[in-house]
Amino acid sequence: MEIRGQRIRLHGIDAPESRQLCATAEGQRWRCGQQAALSLADRIGHRQVSCTVRDIDRYGHFIAVCHQDGTDLNGWLVREGWAVAYRRYSRDYIRDETEARSARRNIWSGRFDMPWDWRRAQRGG
Repeated sequence: MEIRGQRIRLHGIDAPESRQLCATAEGQRWRCGQQAALSLADRIGHRQVSCTVRDIDRYGHFIAVCHQDGTDLNGWLVREGWAVAYRRYSRDYIRDETEARSARRNIWSGRFDMPWDWRRAQRGG
């Protein structure tokens, strides 16, 4: 996410990359990463978002929990099946992931590589 030119990573979650593809249950490939980003943009619209910085990553990006109208957007992405709980750094969104997986929402409706595995494969190892 980018707010006023400042790159913000969302705490405790990991979403498919914009070039990442997923597969439906029938094997049809679709741009799940792009769709995840568009879904967040649609959810936010032109309304105000507030973020609480929790940390700064090694690239100098803020890691934050962001809210809009009382909704934790990090959790919303996971509950809607557009992101997964990033257990390596947090256990905050595991329940949201379980809900999305059980309901087979979005990325959970078929097959996908975990975002961290997809990124590693793109780097060649």
